[in-house]
Amino acid sequence: MLNMENGLSFIDITVFALYVAIIIGVGLWVSRDKKGAQKSTEDYFLAGKSLPWWAVGASLIAANISAEQFIGMSGSGYSIGLAIASYEWMSAITLIIVGKYFLPIFIDKGIYTIPEFVEKRFNKQLKTILAIFWIALYIFVNLTSVLYLGGLALETILGIPLMYSIIGLALFALVYSIYGGLSAVVWTDVIQVFFLVLGGFMTTFMAVSYIGGDEGWFSGLFKMAEAAPAHFEMILDQSNPQYMNLPGIAVLIGGLWVANLYYWGFNQYIIQRTLAAKSIAEAQKGIVFAAFLKLIVPFLVVLPGIAAYVITNDPELMANLGSIAQNNMPSAAHADKAYPWLTQFLPVGMKGIVFAALAAAIVSSLASMLNSTATIFTMDIYKEYIAPNSGDHKLVNVGRMAAIAALIIACLVAPMLGGIGQAFQYIQEYTGLVSPGILAVFLLGLFWKKTTSKGAIIGVVSSIPFALFLKVMPLSMPFMDQMLYTLLFTLVVIAFTSLSTSVNDDDPKGISVTASMFATDRSFNLAAYGIMIALAVLYTLFW
Repeated sequence: MLNMENGLSFIDITVFALYVAIIIGVGLWVSRDKKGAQKSTEDYFLAGKSLPWWAVGASLIAANISAEQFIGMSGSGYSIGLAIASYEWMSAITLIIVGKYFLPIFIDKGIYTIPEFVEKRFNKQLKTILAIFWIALYIFVNLTSVLYLGGLALETILGIPLMYSIIGLALFALVYSIYGGLSAVVWTDVIQVFFLVLGGFMTTFMAVSYIGGDEGWFSGLFKMAEAAPAHFEMILDQSNPQYMNLPGIAVLIGGLWVANLYYWGFNQYIIQRTLAAKSIAEAQKGIVFAAFLKLIVPFLVVLPGIAAYVITNDPELMANLGSIAQNNMPSAAHADKAYPWLTQFLPVGMKGIVFAALAAAIVSSLASMLNSTATIFTMDIYKEYIAPNSGDHKLVNVGRMAAIAALIIACLVAPMLGGIGQAFQYIQEYTGLVSPGILAVFLLGLFWKKTTSKGAIIGVVSSIPFALFLKVMPLSMPFMDQMLYTLLFTLVVIAFTSLSTSVNDDDPKGISVTASMFATDRSFNLAAYGIMIALAVLYTLFW
């Protein structure tokens, strides 16, 4: 019988307090100004372009794995099963593509932000449109969802009211990230990743071992597969009730590529840490390291959700847990309670580590999103339109104030997300309304010289009403298919408009994409092949 109890013991609280002290201490230490010098914009927003590959890779994963994964993806594991791991495993391939084809171009241009690249390739008007879009997306979708899910976890585990939990997480992220900028975020991320992996592994091991009983962890895994075989299918057919979320083979050849390429290739708070690497080679090594870590993420966040499903649907397993197990149980309507509920399985001390891992997932993502929101607002809006002659000191302070303002807004909006069943799917679906259009702009802008600014603007603006049309029409179309069709529609609009636009009238900046920009060393290629082989094996096992 598992030792289940509400809340955290004194030892757990001590472990968590030690984690908090380490994170804040390291964050403040790396944030200190050099003697006789103040932070420049490069120091604050790009960590002085000094990051080694292992810091880049660790920070990419820490920024990516948030409450969206620990809480949201575990909830999807509870409702859907291992098929949701397609997001993670296909991300590994996407990272290789980004490292090979996109990243060298961005670093070669010396940009701070993705909208800045848009201006170099197209014009200021399109840059401003996308900058405003990204700021709104980070505040009203990303920051709010992470705060809500994190607050939900604290409410479930400790009984702290949702609003107080949200405020506490916001203040934690603010304390160590607001002063030091990207340096503080990245170097604390290295520590956060350790807690993420350790905490995720502990939760998975304990939950699956409980199902296995005296026969052990591997027996528990086989029992899970026997009890819920549908939860171990990677390709869902139309008879599966979750087909609308993961539409069969279209996941592998359709809309999921849109989501992944947009997220990993053109998402400011992700790509920003690669722009801060020492060199292109270091950035590419960091990408490969992150791709490797993505292979193990489903075993840390999806398997616990499946385990929770098996346990809650087995009367004998539930009976052995006692009456406490009835508190805050996950269900089809509240699948996102799966991971917090599982923390009750953990013994004293270990629960504190897992709680620290959950906090690490939340605050590292919050800090990353805050820094990137501040970067875009400062460099693409404030410096461009409000105070073009501002010095570095002024811009850094504006960035700090922008981050605080964004966090306050997100804290006010976050409680309004209550009532959503699978937050991970919610985030993907609503981000998917706009990501296909932006992806189309970048793909053609990078690899087709005839793409014009007029074509890009008309394409990205028309993509949103087209996506909304597909969503509201009674077509019963999975949102992944909607994303694919929106991408294809936007590509056609941009191409047609560009071909009908006079190059002289459009005055495109153009970016010469040379073969040297795609150069990678032999170790990168070998690592990429190894990751793709590993993915082929995983999909073969669970097909």
